[in-house]
Amino acid sequence: MVKRALISVSDKTGIVDFTKTLVAHNFEIISTGGTAKTLREAGISVMDISDVTGFPEMMDGRVKTLHPKIHGGILYLRDNSQHVNQAGTHGISPIDMVVVNLYPFKETVAKDGVTLNDAIENIDIGGPTLLRAAAKNYTFVTVVCDPADYSKIENELKAGEITLSLKEKLMVKAFRHTADYDGAIDTYLSRTLLQEKVKRFSFVGGEKLRYGENWHQDASFYKDVRCGGPSLSNATQLHGKELSYNNYIDIDNALLTLKDLNSENPSVVIVKHNNPCGLATGKTLKDAFLAAWDGDPVSAFGSIICVNRIFDVETAKCLEKKFIEIIIAPGFDKTALEILKNKSESLRLLELKDFEKPYDNEFTYKHVTGGLLEQTRDIGLFEKWDCVTKAQFPDSKSGLSKFAMSACKCIKSNSISIAFEYESGYYMLLGMGAGQPNRVDSIRKLGAPKACANLKIMYDRMNAVTPMKISFDEYKTQVFSECVMASDAFFPFDDSVVYASEAGLKYILSPGGSIRDDEVIATANRLGVSLVFTGMRHFLH
Repeated sequence: MVKRALISVSDKTGIVDFTKTLVAHNFEIISTGGTAKTLREAGISVMDISDVTGFPEMMDGRVKTLHPKIHGGILYLRDNSQHVNQAGTHGISPIDMVVVNLYPFKETVAKDGVTLNDAIENIDIGGPTLLRAAAKNYTFVTVVCDPADYSKIENELKAGEITLSLKEKLMVKAFRHTADYDGAIDTYLSRTLLQEKVKRFSFVGGEKLRYGENWHQDASFYKDVRCGGPSLSNATQLHGKELSYNNYIDIDNALLTLKDLNSENPSVVIVKHNNPCGLATGKTLKDAFLAAWDGDPVSAFGSIICVNRIFDVETAKCLEKKFIEIIIAPGFDKTALEILKNKSESLRLLELKDFEKPYDNEFTYKHVTGGLLEQTRDIGLFEKWDCVTKAQFPDSKSGLSKFAMSACKCIKSNSISIAFEYESGYYMLLGMGAGQPNRVDSIRKLGAPKACANLKIMYDRMNAVTPMKISFDEYKTQVFSECVMASDAFFPFDDSVVYASEAGLKYILSPGGSIRDDEVIATANRLGVSLVFTGMRHFLH
C-alpha cells in the first residue's frame, strides 16, 4: 500500500538518503520549497504541496502548509468512520508521516547584529503546526523533527513497520521540541521588546532518588540533555547501588574542584559533605591519591573520590580497608574495575569519558524561596599579583599558590586552604577551614590544627620506616614555613595574619580590598609574613 510523507526541513542533514529509504518502502513524497528542490536534484520524485492544496505557496512562503487538505490528512482518525467519510467527501488523502524541522530561530538571534525583523522572519509558523498535528495523531502518523531519528525509522521499516513504541517517543520529542522553540521566541521577544528577562529550563528524566538531603525528603534528578562535557548527565554508572541526593551534590563539587585545578599531572580530590577535604597532584595516580588521603584521613571515611586519569590497579589496591562511597574517573582499567567491584557491592563507580572537555555551561543557578538566582561561573584565580609586604613572595611558590587558591575557591566560605609542595612540582591540601561565620576560626580552630594533625600522621609513618633526624616540632616548623595559605576573601582585621603566623605560616594569599588593608599589611610586615593581594574573591555559599 502506498503511503505519503510530507517533508519540509530547514536542516537538510541526511534528508536525501532518508527520503530514498522512504521511497523504497512505497512512500509518496510531498514537499515544499527548498526541500523539494534538494530532493529533485537528488533524482527523487516529489509532489509539490501546492498540487495537494490547489493553492500556490504565497506571501514569500509564509502560507503553504496551513490548509485543510494538509492538516485534515494528518489529523483525521483512520478508525473513526465519520472522519473517514468527511475526508472522502472533501478529497482529503491521508498523510502518514511528517518530517519537519523548524526555521533556525535560536541560531538567528544568537548572531551579532541580528535585527528584530530578521528574528521575526525566522519564526516558523507552519512547521510547529505540522509537528503538533502529527504528534497529536501519533497512532496513525509518524512525526519526525530530528535527523538523528532517521536511522531508527529506517531500521524499523526494514523490519516491517514503525512500532507504536517508537511513534510514542517521537511524539513526545516533537511536543518537547515545539515547547522549547516557543520558549526561545518568548525569551528573545520579552528581552527585545519588553526589556524583561525570561529564563526557561528544559530538564528530562526525573529519576527518583533514594531520598533527599534527609531520609524523610523525596528527591529526583533531572538531566539537561543539552549539556556537553563532563557532567552528571553524561556519567555512566558501572557498579554499585543507586545515587542519593547528597551523592549528586558531592559529585558535582568533586568535578568542579578537579576541573578547576586543571592540572597536567595525575590529580585526585576527596570530597565529604560538599567540601574537598583532600586534594593532591602526583607523579602517578597512586601518589596523588595517597597525598590527597593524607590531607584528612578521618574525613575521608565514606567520601567521594574523583580522579583525572584512568583508575589503575595500583590505585585500586590502595583502597583496601578504606570505606569509599563513590569513585568518578574518565575510565577504569579492566583489572582495577574487577578489584573495585569485588571490594563492595555498594561502591558506586561512575565513568566520565568526556572528562578532559571543557564545561559548556556559562551560568550557575540556585533556587531560593519564590525565585531563582543566576550568576556566571567563577572562572579564574587571580586578577593581579601584588606582593604588598617587605618580605617577598618567591616565584618558586607560583605553582603551589595556584594550587592553594584553586582548592580554596571550591571550599565553602569562609574558607582557607593550606597547601604543601610535598615533592618537587607536586602539591597537596594539608589542611583547610570551611563554612565558618568568621575567617579567624577557619584558621586557628580548623585549618592550622588540621594541617598539624595530618602532618603528625605523616611524620609518624615516615619515622616508623626510617627514624627521622628531627623532632616533630622541628619538622612541623620546617613544613609550615614552606606552605602557602590562601583565603577566599579579604581579611577584615589583622587577626587572621596573626594566627597564621603563630602557626608558622609565612606565605599568604588574599584578594585584599578591606578598609583595614593597611593595618593587615603592617602586621604582616611586623611578623615577617609575605602577603600577596590577588584582587579576586572566591566566596562559595
